[in-house]
Amino acid sequence: MIRLHHCPQTRSMRTLWLLHELEVDFEVVLHAFDRSLRDAEYLSLSPAGRVPALEIDGERMFETGAITEFLCERFPDANMGRGPDDPDRMAWLVWVHFAETISQHAAALTQQHIMLYEDAMRSPVVMKLEAARLGKCYGALEARLSTPLENRDYLLTSGFSAADVSVGQAVYMARHFAKLEAHPAVTEWFDRITERPEFQKSLPRAGTGLYSQDFYPAWEAAG
Repeated sequence: MIRLHHCPQTRSMRTLWLLHELEVDFEVVLHAFDRSLRDAEYLSLSPAGRVPALEIDGERMFETGAITEFLCERFPDANMGRGPDDPDRMAWLVWVHFAETISQHAAALTQQHIMLYEDAMRSPVVMKLEAARLGKCYGALEARLSTPLENRDYLLTSGFSAADVSVGQAVYMARHFAKLEAHPAVTEWFDRITERPEFQKSLPRAGTGLYSQDFYPAWEAAG
């Protein structure tokens, strides 16, 4: 039995997409992105009160990077992971965990634009800094994807993997705050992976996500 605890348009979307790619049976428990994640029952699954939490084989897991590694090892036939002897193992690990670097900045901007309800609590400086940091992450991806190597349609030369899922979901979130238009290789890659039916299945139903608009520009500081 696999049960994913999920809030739409959060990091748990990464695990949801991966489970679809693995083609395994699972169920989803939807949660509101609110204080109910601090309830004792949910804290027994994820002690920091965050999503995702994954119940599998009578155990529970949290933290998306760990969940990704475990699921890819648990279901190797889907070829979403790369084993210790695979030439792409090092790159796979780097990019799976680089997703969290992107997510950090997207989460800070989500807080600034959405979670803080008082305008006085928001900071145009933080908004601009975090958006610029997302731009640097896009630059790292552009350098990787524009390297003229065979099969560099994906992050690994060996083809599509959970690295693309992890980073792709992080970029999906980040695009609400930093546009991709200055990064053509990243744009082509993102368009390619988000055409996959498994990604489409992980998208939220209308009106259920965190974001009410497609893009949130950084505020201008008061003069």
